[in-house]
Amino acid sequence: MNHGTSTKRKAAIVGGSLGGLFAANLLLRNGWDVDVFERVPDALSGRGAGIVTHPELFDVMRAAGVRIDASIGVKVESRITLGRDGTVVSERRMPQTLTAWSKMYHVLRAALPDQHYRAGAVVTDVADGPGHASVTLADGSVVHADLVIAADGFRSAIREKFLPDARLQYAGYVAWRGLVDEPGLSESTHATLFGNFAFGLPPHEQILGYPVAGQGNSTKPGERRYNFVWYRATREDTDLPNLLTDATGKLWAGGIPPTLIRRDVLDDMEDAAHALLAPQFAEVVARATQPLFQPIYDLEVPNMAFGRIALLGDAAFVARPHCGMGVTKAAGDALALVTALATRADTLDALCEYSETRTAFGAAIVEHARHLGAYMQAQLKNDTEREMAERYRTPEVVMRETAVPPHF
Repeated sequence: MNHGTSTKRKAAIVGGSLGGLFAANLLLRNGWDVDVFERVPDALSGRGAGIVTHPELFDVMRAAGVRIDASIGVKVESRITLGRDGTVVSERRMPQTLTAWSKMYHVLRAALPDQHYRAGAVVTDVADGPGHASVTLADGSVVHADLVIAADGFRSAIREKFLPDARLQYAGYVAWRGLVDEPGLSESTHATLFGNFAFGLPPHEQILGYPVAGQGNSTKPGERRYNFVWYRATREDTDLPNLLTDATGKLWAGGIPPTLIRRDVLDDMEDAAHALLAPQFAEVVARATQPLFQPIYDLEVPNMAFGRIALLGDAAFVARPHCGMGVTKAAGDALALVTALATRADTLDALCEYSETRTAFGAAIVEHARHLGAYMQAQLKNDTEREMAERYRTPEVVMRETAVPPHF
């Protein structure tokens, strides 16, 4: 297909977050012409919190043109589990590098030349055709491409168009998240938590935390932040709507903005932290500047390609965060897609291969994460969930299998 005077194949990527940036950088370095369309007009670098890294993630980052050095994240040597009284009840040596969403966005966005990234570009439709695919923008313009990649997140409008029956399934609990600047922690809490990936296991709940880059993506001691994630069982019919309702009575069914979470909801969360968690974790929760929560979902799709249109990352599969594989999965999708395109002469054949490989992987990740999260569910639906809930309630198993690459 000829685009003007260029003989390069062209890809249009819908979504300029991490998955879209992985795909764009990899394709660009494999000889493609690339346009990324991101609906948000401003930089996304202020969003998100902590990310657990894996060797595969770093491999894809290098292939995408990112230089990996010590500033990429904060390294910890061990995992610990704290009892209710704050003592260490279990410990496991497991070196790992933890980073922040904003750091990942910064390095991936910096690797992509500006002319390939269109902020504030709202995509209203995509279509597949016999010789090309197309993207329609809100201003009425149409972009034709050899390939369209849907990297538009877990509420993907493109997925909904092609797979209207693939719906998010609420898992029965939410994840409270927050960040605390390193100087804001007491000396004793800092000494216990900051050098470790730490866990707490209240009945049918789980909290974990680890250090990440701070303001300006700094990883220097004293300038970092501590990131926590607290999973709490929350009934869909009663408790969840209450959490999602703001002070005016508006229900934010798709997710409430952090600034609109009611004060009484935050007070209840802090009270529960002091009642249920180790003192160190209770301090972290209480001192977080703007906590937020996210309902936890499962999502699976039967395939990831529709002609010349491919789903990528959370647009295809949403796994519970316990695997710590969300960003790595998106990076792996991007690498698998680019590899298939490089080894298959026909784009449609390449997308079929990509879909077959990554659909199987995505389904396995979702199932593994479902097992890891059964302990937190408000309701256990079958014997398998009850078995998994019992298995993943001990510190040793939680520390061994949380946020590590599964082996399928």
